[in-house]
Amino acid sequence: MSNDRNEPLDMSDLGAALSAEDRAGLVKSLKNKLQNLAGQHTDVLESLSPTVRKRVEVLRDIQSEHDEVEAKYFEERAALELKYQKLYEPLYSKRYDIVNGVVEVDGLKDESATDQSDGNSKKEKGVPDFWLTAMKTNEILVDEISERDEDALKYLKDIKWCRINDPKGFKLEFFFDTNPYFKNSVLTKVYHMIDEDDPILEKAIGTSIEWLPGKCLTQKILKKKPKKGSKNTKPITKIEKCESFFNFFNPPQMPEDEDDIEEEEAEELQNQMEIDYDIGSTIRDKIIPHAVSWFTGEAAQEDEFDGIEEDDDDEEEASDEEHESDDEDEEDDEDDEVEEESKSKRKT
Repeated sequence: MSNDRNEPLDMSDLGAALSAEDRAGLVKSLKNKLQNLAGQHTDVLESLSPTVRKRVEVLRDIQSEHDEVEAKYFEERAALELKYQKLYEPLYSKRYDIVNGVVEVDGLKDESATDQSDGNSKKEKGVPDFWLTAMKTNEILVDEISERDEDALKYLKDIKWCRINDPKGFKLEFFFDTNPYFKNSVLTKVYHMIDEDDPILEKAIGTSIEWLPGKCLTQKILKKKPKKGSKNTKPITKIEKCESFFNFFNPPQMPEDEDDIEEEEAEELQNQMEIDYDIGSTIRDKIIPHAVSWFTGEAAQEDEFDGIEEDDDDEEEASDEEHESDDEDEEDDEDDEVEEESKSKRKT
């Protein structure tokens, strides 16, 4: 690993990485930004004296140099991310093999052979409910998983993610074993981003799930008896949407023409899209790279500890402000006492 740390950035991967950051678009954006500055703020420059205007022109040149350096930063960051993503892959493959019982870890191979010779055929394969447990330990994802979802998520074998280039964004892939709920072996969720660095979400697209008959987890079928005296004697069937993690694959969509919806409805849709993105980015940034720590609960404890530290900092700031306020009040009281004493002396 020491060689990997010291070795220079592999620029042969830069081409792929640059497309991920959309280098051409970035450079064009920087140029447009400078042109817009020149066009929109001409009146500001004209209002300056010739000497100040000259200084500002030099400052603009410095800004231009800064933007070029910034573009280079994005290029190298993308290449660095790509390099380490390749280093993660074999580790994720080893994790997959152990979790799904493809291989046995050292020290358990002999025990397995002994169990078979003793006629003990009952043996747990891999790490049961690995991804379900990992996701339920996260405070954001646990609220998305209903009791009805849990059995289906026990068939989840792996979760992966990758960047997409055209359009910019990322894709999540959920790999499932054969199960009694749906036909799909892979469910995907794709996020199209306007800007990855802010980030600004354009839209999200999910897989259409092929539910097996009577197994849909995102809907409830309600049957009501017909009213007395009704000619229709058959039960009335009504389908209702219900809360489920699998709604994640049917994300909210903003209409192409926002004038078609009311402002309140647009705000609600925007809020739903932000929540949806939070779920996706949590899976990408927390669950996938640190799945083992979420499974054991260590990651949740770290998150909780970080939250406590932030709360303590806020309390300390509030306490300091309160003390400052108390000190000021005491000073005011002392000033009032001095004034009263001075008045008393004058009277005597």
